[in-house]
Amino acid sequence: MAMWDKIKDQAKTFQQSQGSTRGASGSGQGSHGPAGGGRPGSSSGGSKAQLIGMFKSQLASAKNELKSGAYRDASMAMCALVAAADGRVEPAERQRVEELIVSNEVLQNFPADQLRQRFNQHVDRLLANFEQGKAEALQVIAKAAKKPAEARAVVQTGMVVAGADGTFEQSEQYAIREACTALNIPPSEFGV
Repeated sequence: MAMWDKIKDQAKTFQQSQGSTRGASGSGQGSHGPAGGGRPGSSSGGSKAQLIGMFKSQLASAKNELKSGAYRDASMAMCALVAAADGRVEPAERQRVEELIVSNEVLQNFPADQLRQRFNQHVDRLLANFEQGKAEALQVIAKAAKKPAEARAVVQTGMVVAGADGTFEQSEQYAIREACTALNIPPSEFGV
């Protein structure tokens, strides 16, 4: 749990440094409120959901800058790495991630079939030869490093996909750490 609390604090600090107009309790669900913060128990699911919500809103606020092919391709490579992080991708999981991708507000800057095609291409390569597929995905991810805002958005997209099922596996954390390294972003920025 500590990791999520750490990321939550960092995300809050990040939001404040962005001068965001949304307050810390931004998304207006109210049910978890700011009070539920640090306790692992029942509030942890809420904090995880809030965290994913925070990344989503950070991404949404940058939506207009995230239209480049480099961001699109790197995000799809990132999503594939997260989906295949444990070395396998069940058809149901593949479909679930595809749905997350095409319904993502920021990724709607791009045609859904382009996104699906790139995501599936990476997943197929990862399943055929994990090490080689991972090396290729990380090369594509690294191309987004030129623009720090895009680089961070790629990692945030990966976090949103990884956290969507309510769990954040060790293997998914590791995939995100590797992507951070490829993008020259300290993984500690995302608490991984």
